[in-house]
Amino acid sequence: MFRLRNLAHAYNGTEVLHVPLWEADQGAHRLVLGPSGSGKTTLLHILGGILRPSRGSVSVADQDLGALAAGELDRFRGRNIGIVLQRLHLIGSLTVADNLLVAQYFAGVAQDRKRVTEVLAGLDMADKAAAYPHELSFGQAQRVAVARAVVNRPRLLLADEPTSNLDDTRCLQALELLQGQARACGATLVIATHDQRIRQRIAEHYLLEARA
Repeated sequence: MFRLRNLAHAYNGTEVLHVPLWEADQGAHRLVLGPSGSGKTTLLHILGGILRPSRGSVSVADQDLGALAAGELDRFRGRNIGIVLQRLHLIGSLTVADNLLVAQYFAGVAQDRKRVTEVLAGLDMADKAAAYPHELSFGQAQRVAVARAVVNRPRLLLADEPTSNLDDTRCLQALELLQGQARACGATLVIATHDQRIRQRIAEHYLLEARA
């Protein structure tokens, strides 16, 4: 489903990430583990096509991301990759439903209100479709961010530190939410975290070491 080979990234001449080889099949669930500053977010951004690596290759769903021009990469990402960032980045001037419709628009797919309704209902958020982000609790906003990430039925679902600021109960809820939505889409799930509480719930780990 994805393959990273001879991957490296540097900022200001200093290498901050090195991945000789990492790959996963469709539908797999993976954790990227490591302390703050080990490159977890950088790795997720490269895998999601947000950031181009300094060297190496990134293939997602048999597509070499490095071969795509910027506009093509944006469309590919919108149609194939769902991302839940540390900051949820919901658009405050749009309703919950419209935040999902915008995700469809930017992916270049037909806006499908039935699919939006279906996803929100599956996350127990149907009654918040007309609400605005500032009217939501953090947990509700996180569910909307997940809904936006899966509305286009991605093949790859990425989440960056989704549980680090949550208590134990909400940590488990957030993890189950991501795993459940990944299974519903048949998506490969990759979670980057330093939260040790979820290590036992996803068996396959990729460990990044702290870099000097």
